[in-house]
Amino acid sequence: MKTRVIVFPGSNCDHDAMHALKNVIGESDTEFVWHKDETIGRGVDLVILPGGFSYGDYLRTGAIARFSPVMKDVISFANDGGTVIGICNGFQVLCESGLLPGVLIRNEALKFRCKWVNLRSENTDTRFTNSLLPGEVINVPIAHGEGLYMADPETIKDLEENKQIVFRYSTESGELSQEANPNGSINNIAGIINKGGNVLGMMPHPERACEDLLGSADGIKVFRSLARHFEFAKEKQAIV
Repeated sequence: MKTRVIVFPGSNCDHDAMHALKNVIGESDTEFVWHKDETIGRGVDLVILPGGFSYGDYLRTGAIARFSPVMKDVISFANDGGTVIGICNGFQVLCESGLLPGVLIRNEALKFRCKWVNLRSENTDTRFTNSLLPGEVINVPIAHGEGLYMADPETIKDLEENKQIVFRYSTESGELSQEANPNGSINNIAGIINKGGNVLGMMPHPERACEDLLGSADGIKVFRSLARHFEFAKEKQAIV
């Protein structure tokens, strides 16, 4: 799985993503790409837009990063069916880029939230979640000030009907409640995919929960799902 992790000024989870892929699940072909580069390279399988505070979150979260030189190629890659995952700030960049619908705004409590949360898997028939069971609850951390996902009613309806919502904030037992929602996101939405199923945006940090030593290894299931997806794709191509 050839993976490229985009590094913006202010990214602070790029090394976490690199460690999860290269050292935890053994995907050695994982490299950083600087935001000023014109291209992500050839033959790439996966692009990760990591968490952090790109450009200091000036103007609006993700709004400046969206215009980084490398994003032109990332957008083209995604529109051609390439797999992209945006985590936290990366999710915000994806929304600003138009690769995902909706927007992330200030948390309902108007406070930065840094804590562990529970996520219920809503759609396991995706390249990002095929290692999870339907309704399975995983424990991963959040760290954001603008994590409230919202969109117009029609967009929310489409996301629900098209099964584009892949994660929701929940209790440990999988119940949806206001108390389990750390930022006030509509319908407890924590992660969504595009209609093509190749772009995922999620506010919680799976890369920070990939080893038991960190408090939870649940997040590794997202990256193992991706590795499994590409391994299966290569096997299928070899048979053909």
